[in-house]
Amino acid sequence: MYIPRTNSTNTLMRELIAAGNPPEFIYTGFQTAGRGQAGNGWESEEGKNLLCSILVESRKTKDKRPFYLNVLVSVAVHRMINCQLSIVNSPLTIKWPNDIYWQNKKIAGILVENAIVGNEVQYSIAGIGLNVNQTEFVSGAPNPVSMKQISGTDFEVDRIMEQLIAEVRRVEAMEREEVWAYYQAHLYRREGFWPFVEREVSVVPTMNAGAETEGQFLARIEEVLPTGEIVLRDQEGKQRKYHFKQIRYVL
Repeated sequence: MYIPRTNSTNTLMRELIAAGNPPEFIYTGFQTAGRGQAGNGWESEEGKNLLCSILVESRKTKDKRPFYLNVLVSVAVHRMINCQLSIVNSPLTIKWPNDIYWQNKKIAGILVENAIVGNEVQYSIAGIGLNVNQTEFVSGAPNPVSMKQISGTDFEVDRIMEQLIAEVRRVEAMEREEVWAYYQAHLYRREGFWPFVEREVSVVPTMNAGAETEGQFLARIEEVLPTGEIVLRDQEGKQRKYHFKQIRYVL
């Protein structure tokens, strides 16, 4: 379902679910109130990028826990972009919990909103912002990059939407262990020790920390747990475990 302009595809999808007749996906040329993780905004030049929401029903997935839907969608977006760019020895990674990075630059952001009954997800709305053909970014976002900037070529946004839906459905059918293994193997900064900063949990949007930020420590990623927590091991050998919003990467 294509809408030329809307406030937010996630908001529109929720309204259509409440009305009882939701589409498989919604995409738009422009959002007037696009949202990212933790209250962050999302810059997008009109008509240049993929702004969409995909309905993911838990009955079609191999795992009903809330964070698994983040993993599933992240893996699908990563695989689709990798295929479109035909990158060999890809620098494309998944930055925990679910941003897609090319080298140290953000190419896609994902916001998964779950409808939960008990401890199980009934369905999820996966809002995805993918930088496709935009080449100038003016919002002050520190590290955006687009598919066109990487490849030097233009892409058809409609075609990218088709490929993304197909990839989401393929990943839905994969075994849970295979999806988790892919996610863990493609984590941003998966190898080696990297700087992190702890932060107090608040309503203030989570941002990457700058190199001058105090309180840094070096750690390597051990794993991401099914609950969504990231497990780090610092240089002194101490294990540290964090929920989203409790830790920031230093870029």
